[in-house]
Amino acid sequence: MHDFQAIADRVEIEALRGEFTDAAMMRDYDRLASLFTPDGVLRMPNIPAELTGPEEIRAWGRRVPGFVEFLVQTTHPGVIRIEGDSASGRAYMQELGRLRDGRAEFNFAIYHDRYRRTAEGWRFTERVYEVRYHDATPLKGSPPPVASGPGGTGI
Repeated sequence: MHDFQAIADRVEIEALRGEFTDAAMMRDYDRLASLFTPDGVLRMPNIPAELTGPEEIRAWGRRVPGFVEFLVQTTHPGVIRIEGDSASGRAYMQELGRLRDGRAEFNFAIYHDRYRRTAEGWRFTERVYEVRYHDATPLKGSPPPVASGPGGTGI
């Protein structure tokens, strides 16, 4: 990296990927959808789901709490290749969750990404979730009870 713009672009793209994970974990699907260009696509072949545009992504996200009890995602940085106002990259993902029907999901996966610089900053034009390892062994643990009163997080 020889110039400050390249460094800034990489920081912004990494922040975009972090926003995606945070929005998914916080079930903030309006924010998650806002991270895509108007023609952006989110593909999850393992589900299967292919969602085009923020409205489809938002609508799908609103249905998620009905079938997902909890979800924990950890994103690990991967490669970013910038070419002007477009870029591509990969992020590595570990995901753990339980569906409301009791099925467990434990995945190691790769997000294959395409990005575009917009007036609002970098956005996803495509995000494809490729599962590399899947384990459906029932989970022994559970989310902690929600604390109430002073000091309780309510999370």
